[in-house]
Amino acid sequence: MEIKKVNLESKLQSFNEYWSPRVVGKLNNQLVKIAKFKGNFIMHHHENEDELFFVLNGKLFIELQDKTMELCAGEFVIIPKGVEHRPYAPEEVNVMLFEPETTLNTGNINNNMTKFDLDNI
Repeated sequence: MEIKKVNLESKLQSFNEYWSPRVVGKLNNQLVKIAKFKGNFIMHHHENEDELFFVLNGKLFIELQDKTMELCAGEFVIIPKGVEHRPYAPEEVNVMLFEPETTLNTGNINNNMTKFDLDNI
């Protein structure tokens, strides 16, 4: 395995699609993903996986059952498995995600936003 550094800014510049995570690394059966979010996602949960959202730039909101969290650049939150959540971003936000390899972006919901095969960039 070749050891190399990853430039997140250049990786983010390589795509424009929203809500379509890209894999930029793998460690201990976890995928390191980056994504661009804008607009509304769906309320969902992950039955068996925790999910980490780390905001690289912009502002991300995550609606939970009892509150809405606001995350700014440099902040992250871990959503425990089984917790209903809905990310949304009025303006474009760039996010890094740490998730087990088995995690689907839409969790318990399969619809037109579900991404089964993620690009490695």
